[in-house]
Amino acid sequence: MTTHQDSQRPVSPARAARTTQDPARPGLAPMLEARSIALVGASPRPGTFGQRMVEEVARSPSRPEVYLVNPRYTEIAGRRCVASLDDLDGPVDLVLLAVPDAALEQQLTLAARRGDRSAVIFGNAHEDPPGLRERLATIATSGGMQLCGAGCMGFVNVTRGLRAIGYTEPAPLPVGPVALVTHSGSVFSAMLRVRRAIGYTLAVSSGQELVTTAADYLDYALELPETRVLALVLEAIREPARLRQVLARAAGRGLPVVLLAAGRSASGRMMVAAHSGALAADDGGWEALARAYGVHRVGDLAELTDTLELFAIGRRAARARPGVAAGLASVHDSGLERAHVADLAEEVGVPFAAISEATTARLAEILDPGLIPANPLDVWGTGADTQALFARSLTALADDPSVAAVALAVDLIRELDGDESYPLAVLDAAAQTTKPLVVLGNLASAVDPDLAVRLRQHGIPVLEGMRTGLLALRHLFDHAQPVPAATAAPAPDVGRARRDRGAALLAAGVTGGAALLELLGEYGIATAAAREAGDAAGALAAAEAIGYPVVLKTADPAVTHKSDVRGVLLHLTGPEELARAYADLSARLGPRVLVGRSVPAGPELAVGIARDPDLGPLIVVGAGGVLVELLADRAVALPPVDERTARQMIAGLRVARLLAGVRGAPPADLGAVVRAVTGLSELACELGGELEALDVNPLICGPDGAIAVDALAIRSRGSR
Repeated sequence: MTTHQDSQRPVSPARAARTTQDPARPGLAPMLEARSIALVGASPRPGTFGQRMVEEVARSPSRPEVYLVNPRYTEIAGRRCVASLDDLDGPVDLVLLAVPDAALEQQLTLAARRGDRSAVIFGNAHEDPPGLRERLATIATSGGMQLCGAGCMGFVNVTRGLRAIGYTEPAPLPVGPVALVTHSGSVFSAMLRVRRAIGYTLAVSSGQELVTTAADYLDYALELPETRVLALVLEAIREPARLRQVLARAAGRGLPVVLLAAGRSASGRMMVAAHSGALAADDGGWEALARAYGVHRVGDLAELTDTLELFAIGRRAARARPGVAAGLASVHDSGLERAHVADLAEEVGVPFAAISEATTARLAEILDPGLIPANPLDVWGTGADTQALFARSLTALADDPSVAAVALAVDLIRELDGDESYPLAVLDAAAQTTKPLVVLGNLASAVDPDLAVRLRQHGIPVLEGMRTGLLALRHLFDHAQPVPAATAAPAPDVGRARRDRGAALLAAGVTGGAALLELLGEYGIATAAAREAGDAAGALAAAEAIGYPVVLKTADPAVTHKSDVRGVLLHLTGPEELARAYADLSARLGPRVLVGRSVPAGPELAVGIARDPDLGPLIVVGAGGVLVELLADRAVALPPVDERTARQMIAGLRVARLLAGVRGAPPADLGAVVRAVTGLSELACELGGELEALDVNPLICGPDGAIAVDALAIRSRGSR
């Protein structure tokens, strides 16, 4: 196959200048439902891109009017071919540009001048001459054109019957509820060819998105009543405000959005001088988007396909009834595989349902002697009457109120004696329950494709990996939970004086010290009493006012990570000890110091604000103190963050166990920790535009509260 062109992230002021309120911005229907198409670069030569493009468009069920354009030919396959777009009588809905990069600018300019409504650029638009991509974007936007690409494979509108591609793909494509948008042409082709129960309304290889972005395609897909699942394979966040609108719309309709974020996101370029920026740098933007809109993030294409199949043809998990902790039930034919699934489920966070005594008694009546009625359940005994045994076991588990979904976790292999007891048992059980029922296989390569097809035709997903299948089930369970409604940001006049004071503080160049701690206090974040000093006498006076024991820290603004240079001296109990500590610190790091009240030891968190170049301020919570970068344990969210989201962020951290109290230590005041996070969110809403990053580290968490003992602010470069 011809090498696919994957996307690259261009910087396009022409695209950035567009707004969602722009009345001149054209919709996508003329492109995605084009009734007239010009194929520039059409060719009769077998095996060429131009020849495949002609064939693929001709396979469109919608039968658009097609015009062939190539100055080398007057006829292709018995059809008239013109030398130039100018030879056509009038504008067309869509122009497919299968031309070398050197000809792209000329051809797109011609199309825009004629009033053609949209175009697909398959070529990669290499920057030779420099600025080509920007010029192409400007040509299209100035001409009111939508533009798919560059560096893409085009699109297939399955619902409306249009194939705008130049690579040979299956025809017809499976019809189903999934709308796929991918930056990668290779993923586009692979997803159209998977032997899975994944059918499409729309599939787009969007490439570099010089003009038309993933958010545009998703917005269109949501207008199709057939779309029930959104699938995204993206490597950059483009048009973030519009993307957020679309994700909010999908969440409001209860549609699952499954995302594979490939590579490092745009937030990888964030300022990392503050710990919060370093923690969020890898893919904090993606995590924040997913948390805000209930997006299901997957780790690879195998998890993506298992999850999409489950959402596409499987039954939806119902919300658990109040007081009922719902989970998975699984049936096995192997004791070892039963234990293996239990291990994997615990590892990936899939709960097993605690079945009732009534279900346990019912299973005991079904099972062969010696087998234990439990969940997960090993059914294999004598091997007699396999179909009925498995069907009854699956049904008994499905009937339990605490069971949200049931899995037949077996190797769905082709039995050499022709036995089909397993698939028949699943079909029997499916007829007796409305709960999600799946087959959970260990090895994709061992799954009998014919049996899998039969089960999928009856609406039973066959998940082709134990780990990826369990992860898919976790997404199913998560989707049954309500997505928190977005918390409104504080009104502009609420806390205006507080905001003005903070802005003035940052404008004056304050990056830390007592003044920044005082500002945090205005946002409800408890802080340790602190005073600054510039000499030994001042340090002694500050300690006398605060009260011993105290902590002495360098206040040199050039030192961002004090612990790395021994810039923090703890638990100084009196004037003599403080004087010696000051002499040491000032000799090494300068005379400016911060004297602070000692805070009892406790678990330490880092909470902060980090600016994503696309999404703006992010709230970051993670392990603090010296563990902040060693563990890289963090959660990221878009502000405003309410109490519920703050609790979820904290609960997802590995250090949450420390907050709960270990080895006799008392639990930390979780309410105080939550208040610190929500207070920081308020600060981000009011002052986020002024900040590149803000780092509160450590936030010492104890039974009597959560105390910020140090902070670092980095002003936004745009504010200077």
